Amino acid sequence: MLPDVTTLSFEEKLHNYARLAVRVGLGLRPGQRVLVQAPVDTAPLARLLVREAYAAGASFADVRWDDDDVQLARFALAPEGSFEQLSRWRVDAELETAEAGGAVIAIRATNPGLLSGVDPSRVTAHQRALAAYRKPYSLQVMTNRLNWNLISAPVPEWAELMFPGLSREEAVARQWDAIFAATRADQPDALEQWQAHLADLQRRRDFLTEKQYAALHFRGGETDLTVGLADDHIWGGGAAQTPAGITFTANIPTEEVWTAPHRERVDGVVVSTKPLSYNGVLIEGIRIRFEAGRVVEATAASGQDTLLQMIETDEGSHRLGEVALVPHSSPISRSGLFFYNTLYDENAASHIAIGSAYRFNVRGGVEMTTEEFAAKGGNDSLTHVDWMIGSGEMDVDGLTQSGEREPVMRGGEFVI
Repeated sequence: MLPDVTTLSFEEKLHNYARLAVRVGLGLRPGQRVLVQAPVDTAPLARLLVREAYAAGASFADVRWDDDDVQLARFALAPEGSFEQLSRWRVDAELETAEAGGAVIAIRATNPGLLSGVDPSRVTAHQRALAAYRKPYSLQVMTNRLNWNLISAPVPEWAELMFPGLSREEAVARQWDAIFAATRADQPDALEQWQAHLADLQRRRDFLTEKQYAALHFRGGETDLTVGLADDHIWGGGAAQTPAGITFTANIPTEEVWTAPHRERVDGVVVSTKPLSYNGVLIEGIRIRFEAGRVVEATAASGQDTLLQMIETDEGSHRLGEVALVPHSSPISRSGLFFYNTLYDENAASHIAIGSAYRFNVRGGVEMTTEEFAAKGGNDSLTHVDWMIGSGEMDVDGLTQSGEREPVMRGGEFVI
């Protein structure tokens, strides 16, 4: 048998990955400044992103470092009443970059069980304070006013959770393989593959936007949920554009198309099909009942206290801000891996999100006041948490404005 001449070395895959993040993810325009947010465990990738940013014409690239051990020490050891204190400069760095017309790329990588042994009320107090101070930057993200991107990279504790029974080195290597495969970075023509993939997502989102379904009905397993859609909604998926005309892809990988639910028109029961890793706690077996758009009952087989505190963040966190469709045959689903990281796991299954809606998912929403956005059905909150509800059993129907029912997905696969 002849050797596979297309097999790339680790270094080639890593360079592919960094190049994808900068050129497809950020869509970096020459002259822009770049902020990289990175855990210290991912330093080699962060440094490579800086180099790729300069190669793409960045005027200035800087890194804001994060550290799991420092975060754990605070929540485990700091005194009660201190968790609303913030290092404002960390958020200010994001705002400064955005206001200068720059781009922000974040490496989301952490030990999923990092905070499982600490009091969740401590984490919740901090998250609320952080979200409130960060709201001006979050609003820019939710309206696509800057080009931004999320990627990930292995950290040892996360890799060992994904691949138990292997040595730390073997687990990290396997996790790199999984990340490269999920992002197509292991392919010699990765950039070309991404352009074709983004074109497919655009065709799907354009079809659904044209349909203007009044609602989607999810039925499969224990789920029987009707999600009304916001008035004049727009489906997103794949690439997006800033007001300055910069094309970017916020998540790498991405397999979803999504839009804004109507905050007052969600009814029924929905049950998670995958665990949710949230703030260092694994929440499993989520079951939520909605009436007139609002959560009226919520339970979980594990992590229920964390789930309830997340729902109690504010009034908006009792309602939905996103509904997303993902085929059961997506590459991440086919891998059979659970990543314990929403960036990946949400691309293995259709999902919904508690909390704030993206303004660009409503026609004219970017320019609307909060009150005008709410009148269209858009939701506002300090939080936005995705969790997975799709499976190979899930059927989805679109309900037309005249009340007719049309098949959208059968057995977890698109039929449109």
